[in-house]
Amino acid sequence: MLTDIEVKKLEELCRESRQNILKMVYNAQSGHIGGALSSTEIMTVLYHKCMKTCPKWTKDKEFQNRDRFVLSKGHASSILYSVLAQLGFFPKEELMTFRLFGSRLQGHPVPICPGIDVATGSLGQGLSIACGIAMALRLDKNPAHVFCLMGDGELQEGSVWEAFMHGAHENLDNIVAIIDRNRLQIDGCTENVKSLDNLTEKIKSFNWDVIEVDGHDIRAIYDAIEKAKQHNKPIAIIANTVKGKGVSFMENNAGWHGKAPNKEDFERAYAEL
Repeated sequence: MLTDIEVKKLEELCRESRQNILKMVYNAQSGHIGGALSSTEIMTVLYHKCMKTCPKWTKDKEFQNRDRFVLSKGHASSILYSVLAQLGFFPKEELMTFRLFGSRLQGHPVPICPGIDVATGSLGQGLSIACGIAMALRLDKNPAHVFCLMGDGELQEGSVWEAFMHGAHENLDNIVAIIDRNRLQIDGCTENVKSLDNLTEKIKSFNWDVIEVDGHDIRAIYDAIEKAKQHNKPIAIIANTVKGKGVSFMENNAGWHGKAPNKEDFERAYAEL
């Protein structure tokens, strides 16, 4: 259970990450703000409280037994880079090289960046990769978990459901799928593009257990992830979120899926944060 002090600290880290996301995308004049802002609490709680991380990439036991993470929604890389910088994987000053030529912080994660295990960005493939990693860890009798963060829009791809089927077939109890359910994708509302509801029942029908939470409630996210880590079968967490969370004119606005703010928008948004 998180203390009030821990929750306050996590809230401060979320606020810092939202500022980082805004500055990174504005500086590069390229990037995806909406889905990074919606997953800020998820990523902050996961990395700062629930995952075993190892900022010093060595070959010792701590490194080998670290938890693995797959950002299937690779376009939301700015929030991943922010939490990695907060944990000391690289200097925070490097965040301002985001999406610049020659930077380790590419628009979609690549393993040249410390803390990145998997290159992602081709949507719909992350859960399959996570299943493969989970199987390898089990073969090695490694106690680590694999966490995979997906966007809800990519659940419209068939490869995701093949991965759900495979995870259940192999009973991968060391994998946790987390879905950022903000209900918006680049073309608009997910339910208009290709309906996903009732998502909980769909995933359960593939023999996964499901926990549904408020994706901006720090305590609820923490409790869900900790429960999932102790589970004895594959489990998915559906985190109901708001795209563009934290910036009033970006919230629930599909137009901010992959749009960089101009100077006026940046100053207005940063003032809110």
